[in-house]
Amino acid sequence: MWWIYALLSAFFASLTAIFAKIGVNNVNSDLATAIRTVVILVVAWGITISRGEEKGIGQLSKNSWVFLVLSGLATGLSWIFYYKALQIGKVSQVAPVDKLSVALTIVLSAVFLNETVSLKAAIGAVMIMGGTLVLIF
Repeated sequence: MWWIYALLSAFFASLTAIFAKIGVNNVNSDLATAIRTVVILVVAWGITISRGEEKGIGQLSKNSWVFLVLSGLATGLSWIFYYKALQIGKVSQVAPVDKLSVALTIVLSAVFLNETVSLKAAIGAVMIMGGTLVLIF
């Protein structure tokens, strides 16, 4: 079932790029990111509260808090740079470069999480990098 959610994520990520490119036209990219963040905040908390899942917040460990905050900071920086890139670049070039995160994640998961990188994953990562270079140049 995970792959259905992953495909939905990819679909909505592609819409994000299209809608963001239109949305940042004549708008400061940081302001656009801030507006997007508020929308995400409202939606995420709305879903969480409607399902009664906010009750688990008191059970989070210090370790979970630290890494969720770090993840939030990384996400925020990613969005800020992504919107700036979209504002000045072509979606067809910015989006593929952004997806280099897939290849980087494969490498970082091996380094920091001790995950095994299969030959198939390594080849895929190299192909993503190559495809990105083709699309950029």
